[in-house]
Amino acid sequence: MKPLSPPFETPPVALTIAGSDCSSGAGIQADLKTFSTFGCYGLTVVTCVVAEAPGKVVSIQPIDISIIREQLSVLLESFPVTAIKTGMLFSTPIIEMVAEVLGSLKNRPPLVVDPVMVASCGDPLLEPEALTAYREKLFPLATLITPNLDELMLMTKSSSQLRSLKAMKEAGKKFLHDLHVPLLLKGGHLQNDIATDILLIPEGKEETFTAPFYANRETHGTGCTYSAAITAGLAHGSSLPEAITEAKKFITHAIAHGFQWEKTGALNQLSPSEFK
Repeated sequence: MKPLSPPFETPPVALTIAGSDCSSGAGIQADLKTFSTFGCYGLTVVTCVVAEAPGKVVSIQPIDISIIREQLSVLLESFPVTAIKTGMLFSTPIIEMVAEVLGSLKNRPPLVVDPVMVASCGDPLLEPEALTAYREKLFPLATLITPNLDELMLMTKSSSQLRSLKAMKEAGKKFLHDLHVPLLLKGGHLQNDIATDILLIPEGKEETFTAPFYANRETHGTGCTYSAAITAGLAHGSSLPEAITEAKKFITHAIAHGFQWEKTGALNQLSPSEFK
């Protein structure tokens, strides 16, 4: 993408409420890069500072909740936000506060909730008791919820592994029946030859999005990047299926062409939010 030249057009404004990833592969850093790629002006509300790199989470420091609230309030008062996404919220107080502020908006923009609960490496990114706050406070406000398989299992309290598209869809429909919120089921963790995602709508409609699955790729930040791309599409006024279609193309290309960095003898692949 070439830099814009004057005169500049005013871009749509997208807001991310998420954690800061010092490796810039996930979290607000990935979201901002994705927003920019899609021609949006990105705003950030930082919820946590996370010391991490692809494959490991070292430590998490939640931001004082009053500072999170002030970030969110001043941005909503000062900018014409046209779409919002949430990422890592971490705790019950943060989730409840974000839901309170967003729920009070008279003309709430589309809201994409990426229920960040587990890192790609398996490390927890959500306090266990905070799942109830998600379910009761934030999920009902969402335009779309985008869980991966691990998160879907936690959300639906599945007692067994979801190892097929059929099992994934059955779990998703159970969740949809309870909350009546559009759900994008992401099937990348199934590691089939085709990565299949399924959009479930409360009215009983569903739509499938497919792309090649690329094995042996570093997937740190794919969920953040995917949901940010969907948010950017909604900020531009796209319908939900249109936004998902373009985001699916974007994340697939990003995974296939991610940068690789060599450092201290180890080969690491940068997140899909930045690619060749």
